[in-house]
Amino acid sequence: MTTVTEPRRALVLDLDGVLLDTRPVMRQAWREVRECHGIHVPFEAYERHLGRPFDDIMELLGLTEAEHLHDTYAQASERCCDLARPVDGVEEVLHAFAAAGWLLGVVTSKPLDRAAPLLARLGCPFAAVRTPGGPWRGKPAPDPLMLALVDLAADPAAATFVGDMEVDRECARRAGVPYVHAAWGYGEPGSPAPDMARTPEDLLRLLQPGRPSAPFVEGSLL
Repeated sequence: MTTVTEPRRALVLDLDGVLLDTRPVMRQAWREVRECHGIHVPFEAYERHLGRPFDDIMELLGLTEAEHLHDTYAQASERCCDLARPVDGVEEVLHAFAAAGWLLGVVTSKPLDRAAPLLARLGCPFAAVRTPGGPWRGKPAPDPLMLALVDLAADPAAATFVGDMEVDRECARRAGVPYVHAAWGYGEPGSPAPDMARTPEDLLRLLQPGRPSAPFVEGSLL
C-alpha cells in the first residue's frame, strides 16, 4: 500500500510593512535622495509604488539616472536602518508557524544586503529569501514567489503569501498562490476584498497552522 505524504505548508511574507515597519527608514532615505539630486517628488508618491523594485518605481515616477538615485537611497537606508522596528506580535506568530512545521520564506523588493540585517532581527528560520537580482522579474511578476517556492520545495496549493500592496496580491495571483492581505501594512486591500488579517495574530486564526494540510491540487508543482 502506497503512503501519501502530506505536503509541508509554507508561509511566505513581504518584508516592508508586513514583517517590519520600515517607513521611517524609507522616508529619511527618500528625503536624502530629494536633497542630493534636486528631486521634488514627495515621499507619498514614492510610497504608492512600494513593493516594486526601485528601478521600476523610478520609471513610474518619470525619474532618470535610477542607478545614481539608488546609490544615494541605499547608503541613506543603511545609515538609518535602526529606525526600523519589527511589527508588534509578528515574531511570536512566525515562531508559532515554525513550531507547527510550516516552512517560512520572504519575498521582497529590497536588495539582499539591506534585507538580511533586518530579517536577522526577527530570529526566525527563513528557509528562502528572494530579492531582486539576476534575470528574474520583480513583483508584480510571479517570478520571485515561484522561485521562493522552489527553494522551499513547496507546492503553491500548500502555500500562502502575505503582503500589503497591490503588487503583492498580483504576484500571488499570477503564481497561483493563496493570498492574505496584511491590513496592518502600508497598502489597501483592493477589490474584490481578499482574505484579510487585521493583526499578525489574526494569521493564526485564518490559517490554523496546527491543522492538517489540504491535499495536492491536480496540476500543482509537486
